[in-house]
Amino acid sequence: MNIIEIKGVFKTYDIKTMPVQALNGIDLTFQEGEFASIVGPSGSGKTTLLNILGGLDEPTEGVVFIDWKNITTLSERKKTLFRMKNIGFVFQSFNLIPVLTVKENIEFIMQLQGISKEIREKRTLELLNSVGLMEKMNNRPNKLSGGQQQRVAVARALASKPKFILADEPTANLDSKSTENLLEIMEKLNKEENITFIFSTHDARVMKKARRIITIEDGKVMKDELQERQQS
Repeated sequence: MNIIEIKGVFKTYDIKTMPVQALNGIDLTFQEGEFASIVGPSGSGKTTLLNILGGLDEPTEGVVFIDWKNITTLSERKKTLFRMKNIGFVFQSFNLIPVLTVKENIEFIMQLQGISKEIREKRTLELLNSVGLMEKMNNRPNKLSGGQQQRVAVARALASKPKFILADEPTANLDSKSTENLLEIMEKLNKEENITFIFSTHDARVMKKARRIITIEDGKVMKDELQERQQS
């Protein structure tokens, strides 16, 4: 089942005296349960595409359907609420709230959604167990390694049970071991819970795990290839 469809998406940024064409007529669909990587050189449009898929940026032209809803027609308030309920984000800079503990960071979005304390607690403990950080639940982010912080970010992204996760260069600031651990966790969640992951990445290790690789250059899709599931 398709959960994302984008049609005829263009994005132009007006930078000083010269417009920059970041996306140039993108048509893509993503199905439930995909584990896909968007790849390409710096400046190719990867992050712009991810931001438009997540409703963080507006296309200059074209439409974005998520779960059959055209998010490009939503007001900013409705779009914010839609993102909160349907989309999880993982960024390379982690973006954890420094004054909150690991547990509180994961719970935060559920609090915004008005979910009861009992359900929040249960879901948070499940996620802490999934990402292997149960013993770190009362630590603040500055007491964690980069790999551990990114695992918290993944747990937080999953807290609201989103339809899909968008991960922008999630391994960029991690060493090899941390990258391997993070990818194993995300692949496990993808397989066992059918959670859709869409990455933008330069990292060959992420590409190796992906089952679909979309190559973008100059704002256009140059290749869209399926590859066999990698064995862990």
